[in-house]
Amino acid sequence: MVDLVRRCFPEFVGTAVLVFFGVGAAVFGFNVVGVVGVALSFGLVLLGLVYAIGPRTGCHVNPAITLGILLSRGITLREACGYWVAQLLGAIAGAALIRGFTGFGDVKDQTGTLGSNDWGKTINGPGAFLLEIILTLLLVTVVLLVTGRAASPGFAGLAIGLTLTVCHLVGIPLDGTSVNPARSIGPAIFNGGIPLQHVWLFIVAPLIGGVIAAVLAPALAATAPAPVSAADRDEVESSEARMADPTGAE
Repeated sequence: MVDLVRRCFPEFVGTAVLVFFGVGAAVFGFNVVGVVGVALSFGLVLLGLVYAIGPRTGCHVNPAITLGILLSRGITLREACGYWVAQLLGAIAGAALIRGFTGFGDVKDQTGTLGSNDWGKTINGPGAFLLEIILTLLLVTVVLLVTGRAASPGFAGLAIGLTLTVCHLVGIPLDGTSVNPARSIGPAIFNGGIPLQHVWLFIVAPLIGGVIAAVLAPALAATAPAPVSAADRDEVESSEARMADPTGAE
């Protein structure tokens, strides 16, 4: 139990950091950095978090990713539940900090909704639902593949961070990009109104995307050659040598 709490705490902190810096880039600086700046903020923060807390927790900081890894048997249900609670509380804490900063001096909310996800202005509900499934499917599939056995070591953070950036480049103009139920819940709670009424979509659709990713990723991973360890390579070379000279005279 103590070890689980120790693993959940970085998930709490990581999710709070992701929400504060990612959503905060939109709330405090959208008029300056625009869509590209906000997308990079999310991607670069996640990239850093993967290398910072990944070795300890896997750096999910996203209930949809946790669900995908749970279904892929990467963690237990008990661990997943702990992660989900930590991620939700972290997102609320990050959103609370953003709300707090809007009360300092002349700091204005440049999104008008505290960075909440919503639909209606540029895309309707069914379109946003499908969009979030597709974007989350991409993100969780990449996470599952680059953290698998056949993945190139050391590059997971870069791949995951860049994928989140791409998701935001596509999704921000349409619904603000969720791909993360916790990220959507935090700002919606403090903003209230229509975004809070619509937040269910940004919970359900990303989770569906995570489920599909858990089914799809093994099929994609099966096409990749398994890594060969140094011991296996030596054994192969020894076998080839014996086949070339079965007498051992050389």
